[in-house]
Amino acid sequence: MDYRALDLNLLVVLDALLEERGVNATARRLKVSQPNVSFALSKLRTFFNDELLVRQGNRMQPTPTGERLRDPVRRILATVDTELLRTPSFDPARSERRFAITTSDIGELVFIPKLMQALAQRAPGATIRCYSMRPEDLERAMAEGIVDLALGYFPDLDGAAFYKQKLFEHPFVCLVRAGHPTVGSTITLDQFLNLGHVVVSQEGRSQELFERTLSQQGLSRHIQLQSPHFVSTPLLIAKSDLITTVPKAVGTTYAELAGLRQIPPPLAIPPIELQQFWHRRVHHDPAILWLRALISELFLGRDPSSESEIG
Repeated sequence: MDYRALDLNLLVVLDALLEERGVNATARRLKVSQPNVSFALSKLRTFFNDELLVRQGNRMQPTPTGERLRDPVRRILATVDTELLRTPSFDPARSERRFAITTSDIGELVFIPKLMQALAQRAPGATIRCYSMRPEDLERAMAEGIVDLALGYFPDLDGAAFYKQKLFEHPFVCLVRAGHPTVGSTITLDQFLNLGHVVVSQEGRSQELFERTLSQQGLSRHIQLQSPHFVSTPLLIAKSDLITTVPKAVGTTYAELAGLRQIPPPLAIPPIELQQFWHRRVHHDPAILWLRALISELFLGRDPSSESEIG
């Protein structure tokens, strides 16, 4: 007996026949014609090589085979209904989902604090794991479901397989020590170019925007130190007359840690477009839908770092 020859619709008819014990009653229940039910019963009898139901007076009674099939058929139909056809849902209050997020070089400073606060209130059982990945690895990780969402500046995630939503634009700031001998609350372009600069080169891409702006304007500054590490930069600036240019969220954190002064850059630098990205494989995932909506609520048109003034 080859199950592939059995139409699922025939099981629906068999389940109704075993319940209603009559062709006419089954036709009314399923809202089909009586001949259609009779034809389906004939196919079922052929497939199972059994009468399945036989007439006794005004009702039909199941044969032993028909009776044996009652519970398995109901379980099959229930499984189809609840596991295949059921619309998936997400209950944040009860969820213990671990969300996997990749953030850019400034993402954890900008997004994660407020997001964690919101999760604590709305989805207290949910957790977040943050990944840092090279751009060439991120696309594969999102396609394979290793990463649910990317938050920040990711210009490489621009293929047809990805969706994105712009949240806000984020500026750059310059940082010097509070007692800098030549730089006050502002800085001229000549001062800026002649000072020694600390440049942080990480896997994040926001630094490229600043470097591209300098190149397009034909400007060259004196890079005194280039480092892959953010953590040492505020101490280097605090103990020297060097300057650095970083995204504002980074600058605000540095300033608080080491008593640095934030000043506006002396040239126009395009802001960083911070966005959320997701792969089309999770476009309809209820949990990711909920998380994207939460992020939109928290950050759409709202840069948390704007609460801190430069100065």
